[in-house]
Amino acid sequence: METFITKGIRISVAPTYRPEQSSPEEEKYVFSYEIIIENRSSHVVQLRRRHWFIFDSVGVRREVEGEGVVGEQPTLKPGEKFKYESWCPLVSGVGKMHGTFLMEREDTGETFNVHIPEFHLIFPIRMN
Repeated sequence: METFITKGIRISVAPTYRPEQSSPEEEKYVFSYEIIIENRSSHVVQLRRRHWFIFDSVGVRREVEGEGVVGEQPTLKPGEKFKYESWCPLVSGVGKMHGTFLMEREDTGETFNVHIPEFHLIFPIRMN
């Protein structure tokens, strides 16, 4: 699990290869990833936007940006966590992702970016 803390917001990521949704012979490799967002600050914050950078080892690069995550814009009080799972398809069996979440402090309206640590997406047979 990869973890990074920005301004008291801890982001942890754990990727998993999904063989039941993948088809290597058709160059389709599907990975899911679990994200845990933990508010370790002393302020109430809300996740407003996400911005992902996705790199595939065959040179394909994508950016994904939008409101919230999985249709939600969770608000976290100090000490609270929000966990969700999403997925990413790759053309090759090797890639990586990283990005940011735009957070907003409830008391001041200040927005700030929280770093999502880089994590690798690797087809298990490639690790041998």
